[in-house]
Amino acid sequence: MGKKVFLILTFIFFICVVSFWKIVNEGYDRQNKIILFIKKIIPSQIARKVESTIFMIPNLKKNNYLLDMQVKKYEQGLAGNLFREQSVVSSNKKNYYIKEFFLPFKRLDIKLGWAATENSKRAHYLEIVNDKVLVISGLGQTIYFSKENINTKSLNQKEIKNNILSYLNQNNYKLIGIRDLFVEDNYVYISLQHKDKKGFTINVYRAELNFEELKFKPFFITDEYWQEYNVFSGGRIERFKDNKIIFSIGYSYVKLAAQDKDSLLGKIISIDKNTKKHELISMGHRNPQGLSYVENLNLIINTEHGPKGGDEINFNFIKKNEIPNYGWDISSYGVEYDGTKYRDSHSEHGFVEPFKYYTPSIGISELVYLPSRKNLDGKKYLFVSSLRAASIYKIEINDEFSQIINEDRIFFKEQRLRDLEFDEKLGVFFILFEKTPSIGILYSKN
Repeated sequence: MGKKVFLILTFIFFICVVSFWKIVNEGYDRQNKIILFIKKIIPSQIARKVESTIFMIPNLKKNNYLLDMQVKKYEQGLAGNLFREQSVVSSNKKNYYIKEFFLPFKRLDIKLGWAATENSKRAHYLEIVNDKVLVISGLGQTIYFSKENINTKSLNQKEIKNNILSYLNQNNYKLIGIRDLFVEDNYVYISLQHKDKKGFTINVYRAELNFEELKFKPFFITDEYWQEYNVFSGGRIERFKDNKIIFSIGYSYVKLAAQDKDSLLGKIISIDKNTKKHELISMGHRNPQGLSYVENLNLIINTEHGPKGGDEINFNFIKKNEIPNYGWDISSYGVEYDGTKYRDSHSEHGFVEPFKYYTPSIGISELVYLPSRKNLDGKKYLFVSSLRAASIYKIEINDEFSQIINEDRIFFKEQRLRDLEFDEKLGVFFILFEKTPSIGILYSKN
């Protein structure tokens, strides 16, 4: 009897090891409820020990694969070679097709941790400019390629000279990382975080669009500083009305700065492109990572990271003489990693409720709004990208923007989606995958 029980237990243990081996070796969905439950009950230090011992072989295999990918990436230089094509099926059984092309930039190193300063230089961004795609690395390298090249085996990327590093060196500034890229009216805008003798700060720079060389000059200086490095800088730039742009600024780990109207931290502001004067648009933001303006509705949509849980999608139907407050750092549907809780309800404390929030966090990033005229089915959608969840969330909304009608999820195993753009002419999404890194081209097959 004892031998029989031993054999059964041994068999169960073997099945568990094989199952977890497969998960570790092939990657896993960080939103999977079973895995989330396991991670809750197993202390992180034990999980790391198990990963480095029992799962040493799959980890080595994964590391060898990543190393091989890096070698191929560096050997191909600026060719932007196509290295992967595959079909993807969404949660609602919609069929998509994804193609991936190499980028020449340095890859994100997950093992350094999300708060590592080096990884702040591994966030890369893209922008569609007429028949070209412009891309900037977290270190400030700028390249471009023709959109038509997505139908070939290589993007044939070309480098654009710029003065970013020379400008920083001349002023004794230390680059912390690029935070966004935006192009409008023959100008290229970037947000850039640097460190100087006063501390850490984030500003906007502008250059005339030129595919030979970009000469950036300071466009908007926030004059906001914080003393310790953190990842809560925001930095998204987007078009706006009345010859203005909008700019999101994180709260930068400065307690209650997001609730202080005299501070730009934790705010979304508008900036006049001629006078460079700014106006406060909204406040109470934690770390806005996605930004969009819907002109016919005079609506700003933003996404922002919560703490542990509570990633938000926020709507701001702009009203004259009103500055909506989204609650940070008083109200949040997430909690701090040390267990500190916030006030769940926003509306009960005078704040605007998020249109939608995600718990557990998805590591929310960029968003794209596609009105009904741009969709074959005549419906309105938000497409929201994510880092932690390695997904694009497709959210169908009603005409009044008050209700979610349907939701879908397109999952990309072993990826982190930093940026997202839709090209109406080609009918495809351009995705910035930051692990390799690479450019993804997503087609709908339905």
